[in-house]
This record gives sequence, C-alpha cells and structure tokens, in this order.
Amino acid sequence: MKKKYLDIYQELVLLIREGKLLAGERLPSEHELCSRYGTSRETIRKALNLLSQNGYIQKVRGKGSIVLDRNKIEFPVSGLTSFKELAEESGQQTNTRVVELYQIEPNQKVMELLQCPKDSYVWKIVRTREMDGEKVILDKDYIRGDIVERLTKTICEDSIYSFIEDDLGLAISFAKKEIVVEPVTEEDETHIDVETHDQVVVIRSFVYLEDTTLFQYTESRHRPDKFRFVDFARRSKGERFL
Repeated sequence: MKKKYLDIYQELVLLIREGKLLAGERLPSEHELCSRYGTSRETIRKALNLLSQNGYIQKVRGKGSIVLDRNKIEFPVSGLTSFKELAEESGQQTNTRVVELYQIEPNQKVMELLQCPKDSYVWKIVRTREMDGEKVILDKDYIRGDIVERLTKTICEDSIYSFIEDDLGLAISFAKKEIVVEPVTEEDETHIDVETHDQVVVIRSFVYLEDTTLFQYTESRHRPDKFRFVDFARRSKGERFL
C-alpha cells in the first residue's frame, strides 16, 4: 500500500514543476497542510523532509518552507571542475575576490591534512565567489608550497588549476571529497550573502596530482539555494548491494 506522505510529496512536486508554486514562495504551514490533506503532522513532516532532500524546498528559520529555484547551477561533486569552468558553463556573471593570500608555516593539523614535510611552507588562500552580484561561495585552500612555489592575486582571481596545469606543467588527477551540511558560522556571515539561511553545504576536498601526490586541501562553503550537487554513477558488474 502506498504511503500517504509519498502522495503528498508527489502532489507538491507536481505543483512546483508546473509553476503553481513558484521559486521563493512559501509553502502553507504544517498546520494548514494537515488540514488540507486530512493527516497528521508527522506525515506532513515526512513529505516536507523528502522535498528538502530532493532540492525542492529549503526550510528557513522564521519563514517556514521556501520553494527553491530548480534552475540552480549544477555542481559536479565527482569531478574536478574549477569555478572558472563552472562559471563559463552557467553563463552567469561571476567574480572572484581574494580575501587572503599568504604563506604560512603549517601547524600540526595542516601538516596532517596535506602530508607535507615539517620544513615546508603552505599557501593559504581565502576567496569569495560571486554570481550575478551575490556572494555565494567561500573557498579556503591550503596548497603545498614545495609543489606550487609561486602564486599571485591575479592567478587566484583567474584559475589556480589553469596555472598549475598550463604554466607549471603538472597534471591534476583526482580528488577525495566529503560533503556535509553545517550551521552558518560568523566567517560565513562575513564572506557570503547568507540572507535567512542558517546552513551551508560544505565540500572538503583532498586533491592529488597524476603521480598520486596530495598537494591541496580545500574547504568550499556554498549557499544552499544556488547549487544542485550532482553525480554520475555507473553500475559495475557484480555490484549487489541493494
């Protein structure tokens, strides 16, 4: 027997896809939805949670459930796409602002993250990314200075990956990534136009060269209403987990 919350979820999805519920519009309250569908608050919450998980709504503190723009930028989590490449594909007006760029002596935590020698230095780069005039990403990068010896503000405003590959002749090969949702921090509020959002999507990446050398650790913090994080998966022979 089909569960009630799935019927409610599918009906709300249809309303969003048909434009009867517009991006930025607030859904009726849980109480109103309970009355409309003649069901319990627990059932309504299950439907709303499913809408949130699939990128149809965002629960905003003090405002309820807000319909998201389904034309969000697709961010390929399995690839190594630079912001410059992403911006060119999206066709939006973008800008990168370098907040910090300097060399540091790595502390124990950074040394462990980057697996770098004790006597080496590390580049710390903090950048904000703007799309159509809104600051939507905060990037914090740590790059091994024994591998990338020179960086400038101009390079960081353009594309570090292009510089590494085209100017230094190094081949960037793969990354290991962790994706989590975290509460907004004071740093986020300073560097991202968080508006009423109380959470950000955080991607932590360990990036490797072709010879498997780890050279970069990145923490990229995204405003949740501007991106849809996508992946491409192919089933391999012999996989029988489900």
